[in-house]
Amino acid sequence: MDHPGTPDLKTPNGAIMREGMIENNKEGGPRMKKLLGTALVAGLSWPMLAGADPINVKDFALAPRIAEKVAAGEELNIFVSYHDVSNEFAPQIRAGVERGDALDKVKAKFIGPVGANADGQINEIEALLDTMDGLAISSVSTDALAPIIDRVVEAGIPVITYNTDNPDSKRIAFAGQDLIQSGREAGKLMCEVHPEGKLLILTLDAAAQWSLDRESGAREAMAADCPAAEVVQTVNTGTDPQEMYAAIENAMLGNPEISGLLSLECCTTPAAGSWVDRNGRAGEVKIVGFDLLDQTVEFVENGVIQATIDQAPEAQGFAAVDLLAKFLNGETIDDLDTGVGIFTSANIADLN
Repeated sequence: MDHPGTPDLKTPNGAIMREGMIENNKEGGPRMKKLLGTALVAGLSWPMLAGADPINVKDFALAPRIAEKVAAGEELNIFVSYHDVSNEFAPQIRAGVERGDALDKVKAKFIGPVGANADGQINEIEALLDTMDGLAISSVSTDALAPIIDRVVEAGIPVITYNTDNPDSKRIAFAGQDLIQSGREAGKLMCEVHPEGKLLILTLDAAAQWSLDRESGAREAMAADCPAAEVVQTVNTGTDPQEMYAAIENAMLGNPEISGLLSLECCTTPAAGSWVDRNGRAGEVKIVGFDLLDQTVEFVENGVIQATIDQAPEAQGFAAVDLLAKFLNGETIDDLDTGVGIFTSANIADLN
């Protein structure tokens, strides 16, 4: 089926990714290797998120057993806990952790529950407390995971958050996308392709902090840039693929006047594309979403999805390990922004 082409879009000035960051990706293949070469580059080093203070290990009460390992130059055990190792985003995070595992005197391991399960994530971390020298965590729930993060830090083990932040915990730094800013960029893009009319916001977990942050940023940008665009509702789809599609379908059937869909994450983006494609409404219903799953890339190429925002998941996995290794070895670290990469029909072919 032929679809209308995607209109020209301005790439926000904040779009950044450091070239070459994932050139050694073991699982992403040529697509991931090409990715950072096509994104905009802002400076020669990773940008830092505003608001956090730099920290050095000398200002941290490191557990004696870990301090002894560092002093002796022994291999450090860094665990990277992801909130759902079975989701479609996890393999790219894992690839970054595996690249971090190749760092000198570092043993990095990717862990986490199968399915978004806070108790499962907490229990696994508790079982590994005596063996970990550093922990990076992407929380299932910020409220549920904050106490275990604090416990780990109080035990003298440094903790950073990545992918999803937990700013009210005692974590020492965050590596990942500025979620509010990425939401703003999504809102700006939606204004360009859908300046007026009714739209839905889609998310697989409306209560999650990452979702709240992105939605806040998107609504802020749309209120400023396209006040004639009306958000009818936020559709909480859940994580099951069939239920996700059904939730979108039901929302569209209940609101036939909808002409825009703004997805806040990886997985409702291709689901939205599938609904629009199957119902022959490509070009009529505009879609802006997140991430570079294969089906999303295909829909952008075909004009079903107008724009998608990448957040460099492989780079997040690597940065989680790299920051902890640097911190344990005496370097001062700070929050790290892995950036925003925007892809439309104009540049999506560069991924191949």
